[in-house]
Amino acid sequence: MNVIDLAWWELAIAAVMVVALAATSLVARLDVGKPILIAAARTVIQLSLIGLVLEALFAVGSFHWVALMAGVMLLVAGREVMARQKHRLTGGWAFGIGTVSMFVSGFTVTILTLTVVIGPDPWYTPQYAIPLLGMLLGNTMTGVALSLDRLTEAVWRQRAVIENRLMLGQCWQEAIGDFRREAMRSGMMPMINSMAAAGIVSLPGMMTGQILGGSPPSVAVKYQILVMFTITVGSGFGAIVAVSAGSRRLFDDRERLRMDRLSAGKA
Repeated sequence: MNVIDLAWWELAIAAVMVVALAATSLVARLDVGKPILIAAARTVIQLSLIGLVLEALFAVGSFHWVALMAGVMLLVAGREVMARQKHRLTGGWAFGIGTVSMFVSGFTVTILTLTVVIGPDPWYTPQYAIPLLGMLLGNTMTGVALSLDRLTEAVWRQRAVIENRLMLGQCWQEAIGDFRREAMRSGMMPMINSMAAAGIVSLPGMMTGQILGGSPPSVAVKYQILVMFTITVGSGFGAIVAVSAGSRRLFDDRERLRMDRLSAGKA
């Protein structure tokens, strides 16, 4: 089965529909017309550039270039995690905890999947490593950002409750325990919902892309199941690591709640 290539003028037809949506939102005074156009322009520029980078990376296939690409992806994802929190941990901890959590979960799951399950030779073959890591980091980033934001928001709003629990003799783990569990659950729920709806409500993106690219549906289904399982594991462990580290940072060695380690956030 041959892949049907798309000309740039054919993509322009889809772009016209985006412009029509932006114009409609402008007429309706939704104040999202400009963001739609900016986001569409960024999509074209960013994906075009990454396409050129990936073509060069696939041609070289060097471990050092793959590692460099993975490092850049991780740092950008860490910045996004920090940007999505209303009440951030101060002193660079928001960036550090998010980045380390994604590194521990995302990179571990990716390497295990490449070496044990898929088994390309070499294991860091960019055609497999970069797309898999990209999907893992993207979804793990969402889970980590949601869980940290839920944790810090709950602590900010319920600080009096936590301090009362501490005064009644509870240790810091008990005082913040229910908030930690809720934060971890919030980070895992998006992927749980995605797995529950896969194949019934929607066709996942990787499966659709493989089918459009000419892969047999049976092969695309197996790869999609593998990807969804690995993404769920990466997101889940990432949320657990992030919330565990973030909640510990909110207390000092004397188990006092340190609200000075949280930023006030936007009004």
